[in-house]
Amino acid sequence: MKAVVYEAFNAAPRLMTVDDPTPEAHGVVVQVLGTGVCRSDWHGWKGHDPDIQLPHIPGHELAGVIAAVGRHVTRWKVGDRVTVPFVGGCGACPECNSGNQQVCYSQFQPGFTHWGSFAEYVGIHQADLNLVALPESMDFATAASLGCRFVTSFRAVVDQGKVSAGQWVAVHGCGGVGLSAVMIAHAIGANVIAIDIADHKLALARSLGAVATVNARQVANVTEAVQDISGGGVHVSLDALGHPTTCFNSINNLRRRGKHVQVGLMLADHSTPAIPMSKVIAHELEIYGSHGMQAHRYGAMLDMINSGKLAPEKLVGKTISLEQSIDALVNMDRFETAGVTVVTQF
Repeated sequence: MKAVVYEAFNAAPRLMTVDDPTPEAHGVVVQVLGTGVCRSDWHGWKGHDPDIQLPHIPGHELAGVIAAVGRHVTRWKVGDRVTVPFVGGCGACPECNSGNQQVCYSQFQPGFTHWGSFAEYVGIHQADLNLVALPESMDFATAASLGCRFVTSFRAVVDQGKVSAGQWVAVHGCGGVGLSAVMIAHAIGANVIAIDIADHKLALARSLGAVATVNARQVANVTEAVQDISGGGVHVSLDALGHPTTCFNSINNLRRRGKHVQVGLMLADHSTPAIPMSKVIAHELEIYGSHGMQAHRYGAMLDMINSGKLAPEKLVGKTISLEQSIDALVNMDRFETAGVTVVTQF
């Protein structure tokens, strides 16, 4: 099969021909018909993930059809249209048994723990537990865009943040995760403030439901700007980028007893950011992490999509070829594109 492979961290990946995967007894092989290009893949390519063994194929936001089925799989067959969370559970540990596969002790992640979806085919483990059936009405580009950023934002806003109608919500960073969070919080009925450094991304956030925007390059103090707009601070704030500055601002712009949700990855030099702990204590703030979403929670999200309350297709910025994904991947730190870039040509 054709695949994008890198043989050293920070070295340019290449389009290569490699062996097709075969399904594990508990797994399947999916023919990839859409895969998102995500900043998490960039972190992997930079060498920030200790699970990656070289040579490596990135890619974890995927959708397609099942091409082969392992002998122990009972719920799926060849030809089924599927997607999968970027974090899959083992099905045997205490967290999986409690329904929290997103923090499984022995989790697998395509594109990290094993070869990913920047390829014509990808192997998926524990298929009966982790696969999600796609509605016939959903195209593969949209389905792929759900895989990491949209589902992570859904869990961050709905399950971790517990956002409710009428609350003020701040979203720091308007990439794929942030824009997804804006759309989801707006659909719930929250008043969303979007913060970024690019006017075209803030304009897209407004089109998705943000009631106000803040350009962090154009204000003297982001925290004060958000507090002024929200009348004293927001109820829930999300760092959707994963940077010491956005993490600090997200905590600092909360009202008393507010809730911060860390969604953007904090890796390498950013792994131990400074936070205003005195304010966390004095104002009884809550700090949560959010790491993917379990397959069994997709139904609630898909119901909102089917009803028209959520429209993830609006977040698909452009579609590209597998070969073009190389340039898209290595240049992700430039933050030039708006929305989600999806590979659809293999």
